Amino acid sequence: MNDNSTNGIPFNRPWLSGKELEYISEAIRGGHASGNGPFTRRCQRFLERELGVKKAMLTTSCTDALEMCALLLDIGPGDEVIVPAYTFVSTANAFALRGARPVFADIRPDTLNIDEARLEKLITARTRAIVVVHYAGVACEMDAIMQTAQSHDITVVEDNAHGLFASYHGRPLGSLAPLATLSFHETKNISCGEGGALLINDPGLIGRAEILWEKGTNRARFFRGEVDRYTWVDIGSSFLPSDLLGAFLLAQLENKERIQTRRKEIWERYHTELADWAGHVGARLPVIPEDRQQSWHMFYLIMPTAAARDGLIAHLRNRDILSVFHYTPLDSSPMARRFGQPAPCPNAQSISERLLRLPFYTGLGKEDQDRVIEAVRAFHP
Repeated sequence: MNDNSTNGIPFNRPWLSGKELEYISEAIRGGHASGNGPFTRRCQRFLERELGVKKAMLTTSCTDALEMCALLLDIGPGDEVIVPAYTFVSTANAFALRGARPVFADIRPDTLNIDEARLEKLITARTRAIVVVHYAGVACEMDAIMQTAQSHDITVVEDNAHGLFASYHGRPLGSLAPLATLSFHETKNISCGEGGALLINDPGLIGRAEILWEKGTNRARFFRGEVDRYTWVDIGSSFLPSDLLGAFLLAQLENKERIQTRRKEIWERYHTELADWAGHVGARLPVIPEDRQQSWHMFYLIMPTAAARDGLIAHLRNRDILSVFHYTPLDSSPMARRFGQPAPCPNAQSISERLLRLPFYTGLGKEDQDRVIEAVRAFHP
């Protein structure tokens, strides 16, 4: 099922390890299909062990995990949160929902991550958090970012939707800041269709996180026998995923080595086979600094002009190959105009107009990848 090639090549195709249905059936037979069941806890222990984080809590999405971050940090009206302009809307929306003003930072032209050199000028007395996104699973300049944040007593949140099992200076992404989030959407390396996780590295935040996760109750303490009944003690929401999703996710997590190895092979083949072509047409391949390990999440091309990018997308579509662009910069969005923006983000705008992503999924077979590579090489803007 994992290489089910059809005549057309999609941008993404979900991959199955083979044990997803077996584990889901086991969860159903076990009589616990709702949240915080045995499979959920096994996934959480797996993430804690593999990433070295203090606490992992599964959520229904990465968006939910980001919303939990905003709650844990008591973000509210009058606060400001710095986020990269080139990211998915959830990175900003989670904090805007609490009444905060998102302040958009431009990105580096090499890794496409938030530009750490621009942060200082964006910080004000109202800045409460800096949210970094490890774009394409390549780590941000975390040493510099953490130093800037600590000098202003600002919390850093890692939006690590792309970077599960990647690292920075040998340390796993998601373990570098007090709070981090993961995505298990079907487009991610490890997936359960829809899902996410909150990662907590500050032990002082764990107790309240359990309360928020359990709809504002001290239910977790009740199950541990620390109180004789549970009750409403704080705000919260229904962030827990069904244990059926946990069952599906565990089957994927247990196959992480197989998944990551295969994706590495696909990524490196694109990089090797398209390097000469990119040099001839003025396109740029992804930049991976030597001091970090990427997650093999996506493969993108940055074309010399917007017209060349759109032309390549159309060229591939005519050959039944689906390639896609990525984010529209948030700083130029209609919502951003409501908040105002202290500085333009020209790098984010330029990248948005010129970047496209090639088909990239775990089950992409060599024959189909050959078709993509040959089609790209045949394009000359």
